[in-house]
Amino acid sequence: MKPTLLVLAAGMGSRYGGVKQIDGVGLHGECLLDYAAYDALRGGFGKIVYIIRTDIEADFRARLFDRVAKNCNAEYVFQSHDSLLTDGQKERSAARTKPWGTAHAVLCAEQNIHEPFAVINSDDYYGREAFATLGRYLSGLPSDSTEHAMVGYILGNTMSRSGSVSRGVCTVEDGCLASIVENLNIYYEDGGIVSEMDGRKIPMTGREWVSMNLFGFSPKAFEQFNAYWNSFIRDNVDSPKAEALLPAAAGDIIKNREGIVRFFTSSENWFGMTYPQDREVVKAEIARKIAGGYYPETLWEKS
Repeated sequence: MKPTLLVLAAGMGSRYGGVKQIDGVGLHGECLLDYAAYDALRGGFGKIVYIIRTDIEADFRARLFDRVAKNCNAEYVFQSHDSLLTDGQKERSAARTKPWGTAHAVLCAEQNIHEPFAVINSDDYYGREAFATLGRYLSGLPSDSTEHAMVGYILGNTMSRSGSVSRGVCTVEDGCLASIVENLNIYYEDGGIVSEMDGRKIPMTGREWVSMNLFGFSPKAFEQFNAYWNSFIRDNVDSPKAEALLPAAAGDIIKNREGIVRFFTSSENWFGMTYPQDREVVKAEIARKIAGGYYPETLWEKS
């Protein structure tokens, strides 16, 4: 059975200042998600599920989905503030404007996924190698397996010159993820890299393995994700900013000894759409890959 690619595309894009998920960066207006779909399909994936907000549906269909759906099995689901909440939780969190986070987003797609699946962000470039690695692994994974996976990247390959980045710093033991710690503010300073946590600046070497939210799971993981979410929302329903993050949910699988996360690696250089000035960088990187023959000038056949 071919695995599914689950795309987290419901973010607000507060630092970018727009709907970065569908901003055109290719020679013919393709967005980063076009290239992710192209690479995933060639890496063995059979279906793509997008998680979006209702307010971007029309633009999403016109600028990405209708084009991709002509070339593969694709569908989309919505993530909203009210998704998965009880009436009491909706009332208590009615004033909240911030999304509930990536673990919540994944759970919004639970009813649409019945096979092993990979998860990606909508605004990051992952590279063909990573999709092929997870595609091979997930294609042979039983649906009830507790042996999940992720692809890690070298921190120095994932930094932005435009501002700080958020990365999950990984500890790896015997080829498996041992722990993952979210570092929400990593940036260049005085020629080096620092992570600012709890008011302290921690020097980084740049050689650390980090998560870019590229995970692979069997459907069994939804059981653990639901347990994580139920605990999270019980403790944070009144919080205006707390987020249920996928790396934390994956970390709970390890911490609670409910499974393992095999750790694969990629040497790809990251680029993405975090800040407005990133757009020109991404366009140049895509143009360079097209000029070098990595991608065709036109990704999809015109109907």
